[in-house]
Amino acid sequence: MSEVSTIGLDIAKQVFHAHGADARGHALFSKRISRGKLLAFFAAQPRCVVALEACGGAHHWARELAHIGHEVRLIPPAYVKPFVKRHKNDAVDAEAICEAAQRPNMRFVAVKSEQQQAAGLVFRARDLLVRQRTQLINAIRGHLTEYGWVAPKGRSHVAMLADLLEEEEMASSLPHAARTMFRLMLDLLADLDAKIVELDKEIATRAREDEIARRLMTIPGIGPITATAIAALAPPAETFTKGRDFAAWLGLTPLQKSTGGKQRLGATSKMGERTIRRLLIIGSSAVVLQASKKGAPKGSWLEGMLARKPRMLVTVALANKMARIVWALLTKQENYKAPVAVVA
Repeated sequence: MSEVSTIGLDIAKQVFHAHGADARGHALFSKRISRGKLLAFFAAQPRCVVALEACGGAHHWARELAHIGHEVRLIPPAYVKPFVKRHKNDAVDAEAICEAAQRPNMRFVAVKSEQQQAAGLVFRARDLLVRQRTQLINAIRGHLTEYGWVAPKGRSHVAMLADLLEEEEMASSLPHAARTMFRLMLDLLADLDAKIVELDKEIATRAREDEIARRLMTIPGIGPITATAIAALAPPAETFTKGRDFAAWLGLTPLQKSTGGKQRLGATSKMGERTIRRLLIIGSSAVVLQASKKGAPKGSWLEGMLARKPRMLVTVALANKMARIVWALLTKQENYKAPVAVVA
């Protein structure tokens, strides 16, 4: 009887499904397993490759299975989907994962440690609080508009509305119930601001203590938040062959729609790590805005791009360039050195 070589594991909250195959890809078993019996089942299996989709809880189970002695591989769900046959269920998904893991050119996701996931949680929490603050600001502005109070967009103008609510003469034009609710929302807004400031201080502290973050902050447009986000969320630089691969992983490269030997490039793909991509674009927009006001260095790449391209296009192109520089610095373990422009 053939020995199992690869096991595709479809994970969920309580019910899992394992599909085992030998080295030639022939199916050996397809088994439904409860959560409590999962580790005991894999402890009884010979040491082999265990493949999972890189989804919620996958890194936890990858670490647990690796402790038992299995070689664990995480596959992006988009790369598993082409191997799903017909209908979708747990058994079919497990079989597709097993088959995808046996492809020689398959790309895998690096398993994160608990410390890496904890570091990434800081940014997830900050993003959540910033989104909630934006929602609260929009709610305050929208509800006050119903009473004829209008303020320009932006967080700074909410303070003006808060001051008006404190004035008895202005506040008296609002119903008592409305004043109570507005003050409640303003108190919540103040609490969110305080929490975000605390997280910003935590991120700044991490950036000062981390060698990789300090190296990344030498790049123009990358501050403590972006530097520590890259250090926490990005896989090892050695995972990528070249800088363009890292930029593509972030979703900063154009879509390819080429055929018949003709190259056709579309819009920026936006397929990849959204948090780092957004932070790089925010940083590049600050660099481009400063260059638009004060002028870019003579003979630089940025000056040439701003002279012939729209500012938003230059912003995304600069974010792409920053991503490649990030990969180069992480690979060579060097600090950023600004290129010297050659003026004819």
